Amino acid sequence: MYNILVVEDDKEIRDGIEIFLKSQNYNVYKAEDGLKGLEIIKDTEIHLAIVDIMMPRMDGITMTMRLREAYDFPVIMLSAKSEETDKVIGLNIGADDYVTKPFTPLELMARVNSQLRRYMKFGVNAAAEKSRRYVAGGLELDEDTVEVTVDGAPVKLTPIEFKILALLIKNPGRVFSAEEIYEKVWNERAVNTDTIMVHVRNIREKIEINPKEPKYVKVVWGVGYKLEKQK
Repeated sequence: MYNILVVEDDKEIRDGIEIFLKSQNYNVYKAEDGLKGLEIIKDTEIHLAIVDIMMPRMDGITMTMRLREAYDFPVIMLSAKSEETDKVIGLNIGADDYVTKPFTPLELMARVNSQLRRYMKFGVNAAAEKSRRYVAGGLELDEDTVEVTVDGAPVKLTPIEFKILALLIKNPGRVFSAEEIYEKVWNERAVNTDTIMVHVRNIREKIEINPKEPKYVKVVWGVGYKLEKQK
């Protein structure tokens, strides 16, 4: 039984999500704002959080930033179409996925199931993986310590960004389509590859001196993404 936290200030939406989650045998905890959500997280083992962006007292962006200081469970953000910039910020500070309102229950359930499968599989496999460190020029990624540095300076990536960069750096020169990246990182069939573009853009902002003229992560137009081989 997984524990899912729903943080949404609209009671009708909050209760509706609870109904569908419980129909899938999930335990559901509810909060009307980010402050209450963080209180629940401190007292309860949460496996996934569904967090609305716009809320009183504490919004979803701030809440996600706070919880990412200590927790790595998946976060799915809920946003209105007018909050495109906030969605990008959310992914940048640690959200794993987003769903745009209005959404269907089936869409949300698919995202929830996807994130939980990925999270639980990664948790089981992480301890069994061998210690590995990958280097491409001044870029270094250590899977054992989950650290990334560029020219010796530490770079803070979200869990999803780290996994995408790890996939690319372990296969230098190979071009991966957005669908391939999604399937290899989430371990299932691609359902929302738009998030890949946002995650890759965020990675480049963090590891490249000039993201507009990247040295490491390159876009192969019409095909996908690759990590350029370094001399």
